[in-house]
Amino acid sequence: MDALSVIGLIAASAAVAGLARRTPVPAPLLLVTAGLIAAYIPGVPEFALDPHIVLPLLLPPLLHNAALESSYLDLRANIRPVALLSVGYVLFATVAVGWLAYLLIPHLPLTAALVLGAVIAPPDAVAATAIARKVGLPSRITTILQGESLVNDATAITAFKVALAAAVGEGMSWAGGIQEFLVASVGGVAVGLILMVPLHWLRLHLKEAMLQNTLSLLIPFVAYAAAEQVGASGVLAVVVVALYLGHRAWQVDFETRLQEAAVWRMVSFILESTVFALIGLQLPLVLEGLGPVGYAQALWYAFALFVVVVAVRFVWSYPATYLPIWLSPRIRAREADTDWRRPLVVSWAGMRGVVSLAIAFSIPLTTHDGDAFTARNLVLFLTFTTVIGTLVVQGLTLPGLIRLLKLPGRDARSRTLAEAQAQNAASRAADERLDELLQDRRNDLPGPLVDRLRLTLERRRNAVWERLGQPNPETGESVDDTYRRLTREMIGAERDVFVRLRDARVIDDELMRTLLRRLDLEEAAAYREEAD
Repeated sequence: MDALSVIGLIAASAAVAGLARRTPVPAPLLLVTAGLIAAYIPGVPEFALDPHIVLPLLLPPLLHNAALESSYLDLRANIRPVALLSVGYVLFATVAVGWLAYLLIPHLPLTAALVLGAVIAPPDAVAATAIARKVGLPSRITTILQGESLVNDATAITAFKVALAAAVGEGMSWAGGIQEFLVASVGGVAVGLILMVPLHWLRLHLKEAMLQNTLSLLIPFVAYAAAEQVGASGVLAVVVVALYLGHRAWQVDFETRLQEAAVWRMVSFILESTVFALIGLQLPLVLEGLGPVGYAQALWYAFALFVVVVAVRFVWSYPATYLPIWLSPRIRAREADTDWRRPLVVSWAGMRGVVSLAIAFSIPLTTHDGDAFTARNLVLFLTFTTVIGTLVVQGLTLPGLIRLLKLPGRDARSRTLAEAQAQNAASRAADERLDELLQDRRNDLPGPLVDRLRLTLERRRNAVWERLGQPNPETGESVDDTYRRLTREMIGAERDVFVRLRDARVIDDELMRTLLRRLDLEEAAAYREEAD
């Protein structure tokens, strides 16, 4: 695979993902479909999914960005359901799916079936959480799905290593498997805890935003590699570090936060788009290696396994939701509003993704004794069909299911009211601080500038309250919406003047860029308020 092919893959994936924004079809589904079609277009190069690239180079930044955007406090408040899904469910699915696959598929050894179970155990919640936000799921369900996706890969990779050791004849015992799991999980968390404080200290003491953001891009790879080097879980190390940095992001200067948010949005967009396209592009490779198993027979196995995977998640989700409530009065009182719809949505949001394929492709060709790994090609095929099946069937129907269940979404008015109250409290504190500062003669300012400071503060205080008012009957905008739109129009007029002055050689390019940057920061602030 040459550099031009990689560039073409990234460009095409980004174009399809951009197109998906104009359609009701979720981007992951459109990208997978485009990959499936492109795989059979003459001239399209072959893109073999290399686990040595996907796991250490693509997975860390995706996990890091997801954890940065997650809430440590929300995850801590939902630690029980998150742990039951990301650890308990993955281990249960490994055994249950593996055992049922062993019963359903003739000539599939139990050890190979358990390898298959571990490979397809972890859901990839990227698509699910994107749909959840778009449809407006309750924030608790979104948090649970996010938390599951951050940790379940670590559980699955460890379970895969244990099952694979048994399958290739390395003599892994149950005690050895439990020890491996504990070393990987505890070690991964420990490495993350060791790294998170010095990395945050370094971020705070680098004075240039460019250096800080360069460090930000390196952090997930450093955490992953450090943990893997000592035999621990790189996934958990990345998640622990990112949750800490995200929780402390307010301590970093504003310029770094602005750049970091933009950089990570771009990186995540490119990686997610490319990853889902790669899934579809694997079909020819999987079919070529299918071997003596006929297509009709293989498709029957794939359908049966898909049903098993979906059913096993339901079998786990309902008891995991209700047993703690029935057994604990404290949990019952805290989660009195839990009904049958929440575990239904969580169960149906179990789409598989590229991590399952990457793990499957890492299965060796031979065992420890040099014999061919039994049913390796069939395991690859069944992994591929399960990933495609869950993405297409569950991904396409999840929005409709959420709308059908009529789950209570987030109350926009209550959120705006809470925002207004928080801003009011902050503005009062800022006003008191300004009065204190103005009492110091070193902070003397002309009256108009003091009034300007107070006017800016008043503007922030009133902006949120204005969104609760009646909209403009002509435009449907709130007063605050109109204010921001007019602000952008005025900034646009200033920008045009700066460009004309540069073109007329009244100012040079360097000065123009300085002036434009000030306007960009103001416009970015207005855009963020509107997006929120």
